[in-house]
Amino acid sequence: MDSAPESAAAKLLSQLSMFAELPAPALAALARHTRPFRYQPGAELFREGEACAGVFIIAAGTVRIFKLSPAGRELTIHIEHAPATVAEVPLVDGGPYPASVQAASAVEALFLGRKEFLAVCLEHPQVALASLAVFGRRLRALVGLLEAVTFGGVRQRLARLLLEQTRPACGPPLVSATHQELALDLGTVREVVSRNLSRFQAEGLVRLRPRAIEILDREGLGREAELEV
Repeated sequence: MDSAPESAAAKLLSQLSMFAELPAPALAALARHTRPFRYQPGAELFREGEACAGVFIIAAGTVRIFKLSPAGRELTIHIEHAPATVAEVPLVDGGPYPASVQAASAVEALFLGRKEFLAVCLEHPQVALASLAVFGRRLRALVGLLEAVTFGGVRQRLARLLLEQTRPACGPPLVSATHQELALDLGTVREVVSRNLSRFQAEGLVRLRPRAIEILDREGLGREAELEV
């Protein structure tokens, strides 16, 4: 890796909680072992069940982590925005990837092999401790997803999802997603999402736009989701 890309890789690693406490020489050494990749929207970084060769570091863009049922139905587990890491758990336990990861936008990523990662953990125990914190956040997210799927109806879960995905803009808060993309996130079908969004619009909670949903009443959506806003 040339010095300029290597320096950029080290800077990216320093922005991640797993590697933030590493000294500069260790970051530089780790950066030399990374390989850059680019993915177009819809491309898979890896598939559930494949052997884990290393960890992917998302430098730019957004990825979707999802599970696929035997019947071919997708359930989105989490959305990760750069900078972030994916596939940390199998990196440590040596098992296969437990879920698939797909580029939700154009993605730039770095790949770090499992052997190199474990070597850094042995030399710098703070990396292993930081990894435990990442695992803890993953577990909390999965417990929250399990609770939502088990105890929440589609209407409630959709309201929660809209609140979670709202991004500030130069104007009203928007969720930039299609009805199909929201359905995949909720593990349901597009028709059910469209029907509930139409109800939200009729109740003055949202306004439907092409490929976007404008949030009109965040507090009202919060009540639907049973969240404090």
